[in-house]
Amino acid sequence: MAVSYNGLWKLLIDKNMKKMDLVENENIGISSSTLAKMSKGETVSMSILEKICMELDCDFGDIVSIDRNKNTER
Repeated sequence: MAVSYNGLWKLLIDKNMKKMDLVENENIGISSSTLAKMSKGETVSMSILEKICMELDCDFGDIVSIDRNKNTER
């Protein structure tokens, strides 16, 4: 299983935003390394997801999902 942030990327497109806007937005303030982890489908903390949801006015299910068909190494 792997985490998919496709919902977030689609939401950003709908809001005419770029991934780097998540880093540059002081209310979200995620690091570029966290953004890189998300781009690779790696897990991030719930507090980061909460900040994104609060700023983009959405729920967790709108931005993240589980891809059961994709294997991850641990």
